This record gives sequence, structure tokens and C-alpha cells, in this order.
Amino acid sequence: MTETAANDLDLLIDAAREAGAIAMMRRTPGLEIVKKPDGSPVTSADLEVDAFLTEKLRGARPDYGWLSEETADNAARLAAERVFVVDPIDGTRAYIRGKPWFVVSLAVVEAGRPVTAAIYAPALDEL
Repeated sequence: MTETAANDLDLLIDAAREAGAIAMMRRTPGLEIVKKPDGSPVTSADLEVDAFLTEKLRGARPDYGWLSEETADNAARLAAERVFVVDPIDGTRAYIRGKPWFVVSLAVVEAGRPVTAAIYAPALDEL
């Protein structure tokens, strides 16, 4: 593993754990849920975790591109050497139903190939 990938992995692990903590705190009755154009659900927690990850990851690596399930795509990411690929709450339906089977999914992609990733299941405390 290159030094850059190792540093990115440390960043992703830290961000995934912090994002998981946010998701767990927001998992309460009255959670706002709306439908995306494709009919899949998105919650206010998805959006809050996405905003946190945007700030944390892009703040640490402003030259990286960004591709997130909850953020409008921007073609500028195609010019970046490395790109963050993010699903803030992967398993939103399980999250909504109070099930533990959801994760924060984070990766760094370089030249179209994943070079490092972290997947954290906060309800199970599994990384």
C-alpha cells in the first residue's frame, strides 16, 4: 500500500466512524423521509451525513473529486486524479426500519480503480 493510500485509509476510517455516530444519533422517530426521483427513500440523516462527509473528506483532500449518492454529480470530478466515492447511509431502508444492516461506504478511486475503502456498520460497530 502506498503512503498516500495508507493516509487515505486512515482518513476514511476516521470519517466513517464519525459519520456512523451521526447516523446513530439521528435515528429517531420523526425522521424526515422523502422519495428520490427513482422512488428510493432518502432521509434527513442521509443528507446530514453526506454534508458531514463532504466537509471532512473534501476539507482534507480538496484536490480529490467527489461522487456521492446524495449529491448532484459534477463532471469536474472526471478531471481529478483521485475521487471520493461515497454512500452516506448504504441500506437506507434498513436504517428507516430500525434494523442494524446499514453502513457508511467510502472509497477512493484512482484512474477508475478503487485504491482504498472503508465500510462501517455503526449499529454493529463493525468496520
